[in-house]
Amino acid sequence: MNMDEVLPTFIAESEEILRDLESGLLACSQGHTDAETINLLFRAVHTLKGSAGLFGLDGIVAFVHGAETTLDQVRQGHIPMDPLLVSILLRCKDHIEFLLESISAGVGSPAYDSSHSGGAELSAALRELAGDSSGMKHAAAADPVAPAPLVGAIQHNPHCTQADHWHISVRFGADVLTAGMDPISFLRYLGSFGELKGVTLITAALPAAGSMDPERCYLGFEMGYRTAAAREKIESAFEFVKEDCTLKLLPPGASHSDYLKLLQEAGVEVDRIRDILTMCTGLSAPDLDHLLQPPVSVAGQLPTAAPMSAGPGRTPDSHAQARPATSAVENRTVRVAAQKLDSLITHIGELITAAASANLTARRSGNAELQESTSRVSALIEQVREGALQLRMVKIGGTFSRFQRVVHDVSAELGKQIQLVVSGEDAELDKTVVEQIADPLTHLVRNAIDHGIESAELRAAHGKPLGGTIKLNAFHDSGSIVIEVSDDGGGLKRDRILAKAQERGLIESGRVMTDSEIFGLIFEPGFSTAEAVTNLSGRGVGMDVVKRNITALRGTVNIRSSEGVGTTIAVRLPLTLAIINGFQVAVGNSIFVLPLESVEECIEFSTVNGHQFTSLRGGVLPYIHLRDMFVTSATTTRRQSIVVVNHAGQRAGLVVDGLLGEFQTVIKPLGKMFRQVECVSGSSILGTGEVALILDVPALVQLAIAHCAAAYVQTPQTAVA
Repeated sequence: MNMDEVLPTFIAESEEILRDLESGLLACSQGHTDAETINLLFRAVHTLKGSAGLFGLDGIVAFVHGAETTLDQVRQGHIPMDPLLVSILLRCKDHIEFLLESISAGVGSPAYDSSHSGGAELSAALRELAGDSSGMKHAAAADPVAPAPLVGAIQHNPHCTQADHWHISVRFGADVLTAGMDPISFLRYLGSFGELKGVTLITAALPAAGSMDPERCYLGFEMGYRTAAAREKIESAFEFVKEDCTLKLLPPGASHSDYLKLLQEAGVEVDRIRDILTMCTGLSAPDLDHLLQPPVSVAGQLPTAAPMSAGPGRTPDSHAQARPATSAVENRTVRVAAQKLDSLITHIGELITAAASANLTARRSGNAELQESTSRVSALIEQVREGALQLRMVKIGGTFSRFQRVVHDVSAELGKQIQLVVSGEDAELDKTVVEQIADPLTHLVRNAIDHGIESAELRAAHGKPLGGTIKLNAFHDSGSIVIEVSDDGGGLKRDRILAKAQERGLIESGRVMTDSEIFGLIFEPGFSTAEAVTNLSGRGVGMDVVKRNITALRGTVNIRSSEGVGTTIAVRLPLTLAIINGFQVAVGNSIFVLPLESVEECIEFSTVNGHQFTSLRGGVLPYIHLRDMFVTSATTTRRQSIVVVNHAGQRAGLVVDGLLGEFQTVIKPLGKMFRQVECVSGSSILGTGEVALILDVPALVQLAIAHCAAAYVQTPQTAVA
């Protein structure tokens, strides 16, 4: 195996583990310190340590071992999961991430020193916490399962009967030790919520001394266990080796024959079976002799043992039975590099352009069979396109989850109590959009914490809860995804923003502006109304970058705010940046493309001089002439149409000369010279090889509404569509 080839896979999987670790720690910071969450944390660091050991990353193994040891003590109840420990473990997570990034970038060697960037300080802090725990100081004395007496012996308890205890049969896999697990530790953990009444060490698998492998495990245990816990709790004690052990349970009250079947199937020697049955069932010698008498079938053969049930609805080795199904599911999941998906989309885009050219040639030839063939090819290409785009679609919940940490750290720095509420995590969009929207959203969340949420004293004075709330919500709307960042803070101060804008000369004094226009001023470069400069804000940088990045994704941003109530910033983005369903229209000799999801309907246009709006089913529809926007010398056609488009609930009409229908459109970026052209968001290559401009519907809608507002002050005769 070439480690250089599989190392990126390890790093990608480690990043997923670290995200789970961070989520669990943030849950603990909110008081969710139940056993399930603690086990999740322990499992995360244990898996990470084992994987790092496989790749020989000794620096990571050494550092993670300290966190694993600490979490094991938390798991056993010796150390509380308090805010101090959560804070230290979060910093440990950051340090592990730093080590992985260093190795990925080629800066760190496999034995990279974990003391870099505060690693030694964090390790010392973990050791100090473990050393201060009273449970650790007396762990050996209180250990219910001391290792020495277990070697080949039975701990017998004459009061242990079949009516009041479970029987646990466990055989550890050969790779348990190399995975970093100690078999005795599982027995020790059982002692934290029950009482081991009798333990027999099984060494039947132990080979001769000359052929022993010191790194392999040959151990198993038969034990009685008294506890008030349910079966699931007992099984969870072996959760971290469930794939590397055979576990069977007998509940209290099991019959003598159940015990016998379990021990026989486990391969226990006859002498040991007699001793274990005496210990667990209290049977007398004659009864044991009768029970151990092998039944004989009619043919004189020993009957084949039927599979033993480990309880209602369970097989004796539920984990072993589940393994093949689990492996089958895992085999259906393939990890693919993002670059390969990007390359696939690029080639599909070229294929779409080539198919459009072939369709055009087929129509010109007049060959019916050729047209039918190219039509079938186009249909198949569309299916391939849809499938490829689905491969790039990811849930936005992964991006939302990182903001739990942002809120935790920033609110702690500012001394504010803030809760993050997330909804719409299952909304999907292109992975490229997800990657590029993460930074703008981070700034919006940090800005809401710093500027939006007031201090606890000020909130109390206004009758609000001391703790503020920030909400992240995502939903699909008209072929786009809308992401809302809301807070219940003091809201934007309209008059202060207006005064600051006039002071800086952004707007002339006395100009009448809507609330939306005034709130949009906060996206101007260098604009800030903060009274003091902090580590987070106050210098007037950031919000202009947010808008610029969102605009680069062909998105829009809108603000709704009410002073004293809160603010909502809505970011609207396209679902994909690569290939869209487009609607082609003709203006003169030029062809333009509209995103199909923005097109509502097409109607005939009747010209009435001097008007910038028309009537559509009793409502006012503002419109603009694309011929006037994109000056063309071609003769006006006798019949024109209005394409009704919709963006964020606002309608407008676009007057065009011809309707060419729906086509798959590959989006091509504009060159530097044309990026500032208004109302154009991109370009596409037609089947003829010509370039068609993709129109920016949000900008066109706003322009049409502005023209309509200017014309509506007159009292014209209404145009009829």
